Amino acid sequence: MSESILIKGGTLVTMDDHDSIVSDDLFISGGQIQEIGVASAGADVVIDAHGCVVLPGFVQTHIHLCQTLFRGAADDLSLIDWLKRRIWPMEAAHSAQSLRASARLGIAELIKGGTTCALTMETVNHTEAVFQVVEETGYRATVGKCMMDKGEEVPAALHEDTEASIEESLALLEAWHGKANGRIRYCFAPRFAVSCTRELLSKVARLAHDRGVMVHTHASENRQECELVEQATGLRNITYLDSLDLTGRHVALAHCIHVDDDEVAILKRTNTNVVHCPSSNLKLGSGIAPVKRMLEEGISLSLGADGAACNNRLDMFTEMRTAALLQKALHGPEVLPAKRALRMATIDGARALGLGNDIGSLEVGKRADVIAVRMDSLHSTPHPPDLASAITYSAQSSDVETVVIDGQLVMREGKLLTVDERSVVSEANREAELLKSRAVLLPDS
Repeated sequence: MSESILIKGGTLVTMDDHDSIVSDDLFISGGQIQEIGVASAGADVVIDAHGCVVLPGFVQTHIHLCQTLFRGAADDLSLIDWLKRRIWPMEAAHSAQSLRASARLGIAELIKGGTTCALTMETVNHTEAVFQVVEETGYRATVGKCMMDKGEEVPAALHEDTEASIEESLALLEAWHGKANGRIRYCFAPRFAVSCTRELLSKVARLAHDRGVMVHTHASENRQECELVEQATGLRNITYLDSLDLTGRHVALAHCIHVDDDEVAILKRTNTNVVHCPSSNLKLGSGIAPVKRMLEEGISLSLGADGAACNNRLDMFTEMRTAALLQKALHGPEVLPAKRALRMATIDGARALGLGNDIGSLEVGKRADVIAVRMDSLHSTPHPPDLASAITYSAQSSDVETVVIDGQLVMREGKLLTVDERSVVSEANREAELLKSRAVLLPDS
């Protein structure tokens, strides 16, 4: 049984349907938010949150924990070259030990920045190691084994047999989906249409419906990618996925930058979730997603940092701020206000994962994924009356002081409690060097 926790003295930015902001205490017991207001019961742990805003933990809906060890190793390349020359060779070189180190590093960074839940696509092999790390660290994640059964210049270690890919995915689903009181979930994760056969994608679509799990994939990130899909299928990317029944409320499509009117209409009609990754899109030179248009159409939009190999941070504060600023530069300062960016980072992300009734806002009865963020730092002083503005534009990941996931205290006063930060760093550095010695990188053209 988890300890009861009282977070007192903070300002609660609840992200409920009314965007309520209250100066109240928050009482957590049994993994749930039990009371908002003056707690009627004593608590095992009392957190002093004076000078802090208390928020639901951030939800990132597109991450690659397997790529955290690749930080800085694939910079200044466009998507297809980035994949072929650097990312695929390094993923092929992963061992269970290096993948474990990569996941531990990524989760530690996510927790320290206030992200309490992630949708993450791993590499083809050793995905069990990521699930083990998620379980050990007390993290909340929906994890998928990357699926790849075709593609040019794909390393042999990543090129799967179609049935073998399906069988391994189903075995992981059986072993891990719903584990740790629902904190850990499985998703199907075909990489993208370029590296998956029609047969694989069709089987994933059917199995996702049959098993009631998510599908997490990339779509329309890069013009060259879109051209490759159209050459192979005769259809634009999202039109092709829709023809295979790979759209819907249970589907999360990362990026969706290069979409036409018909594809936007498909996303709207099918209630498909789009994940906006502004920093990654800028760094890879992929483009800027039509966020304003999608929001106007009522399309589900949430945020993700993508991976450390193309960002190089896993920081939701950066993604909120960048998302808002990009749309303002394109469409005017009124577009994508701070409050909406903050909702994309919290409750909208939770809903995209089918977890809107469980997390994403501070409400009695929800699971206790909660963060406290200091707002008395130099860069946050004085903060405006609009706290959403202060959080979105001024706050930084280093301001996160306390993190609770599923009612368990995982960081207090900036110190990680379920993982040793020093050992994470040393292990990551060691395994990164070993991985580089194994990887067979393609030469620059």
